[in-house]
Amino acid sequence: MTQRNRLNWSGAAALRGTRAGAARGLRLAAEHVLTEARKRVPIEEATLERSGVASVDETALTAGVSFDTPYAVRQHEDMTLRHDAGRTAKYLERPLEEEAANVEAIIAAQVRRALRG
Repeated sequence: MTQRNRLNWSGAAALRGTRAGAARGLRLAAEHVLTEARKRVPIEEATLERSGVASVDETALTAGVSFDTPYAVRQHEDMTLRHDAGRTAKYLERPLEEEAANVEAIIAAQVRRALRG
């Protein structure tokens, strides 16, 4: 007895779903990194903390997290500055490195979700 199966592959739809899931994952992952960075950003009046944004370029599938004050770079890079407990220089770099596995998992989960349905 011969058994036949038919598979209809919709590659274009699968790619669209994968791309949409990746974009959603990037947004969630960038927001996650921003949340973690805000926990460490030097704080006096919270201006630097409030300036943080997460952005996604869905065309290029890239994400960014940035802080936009005149002193954001100095606060990030100058290791000699003193900060309140729990607040530190490298407030963006360290959370990004430490959360890399979580970032990957967030993106992967959204791609899987998009492919399921």
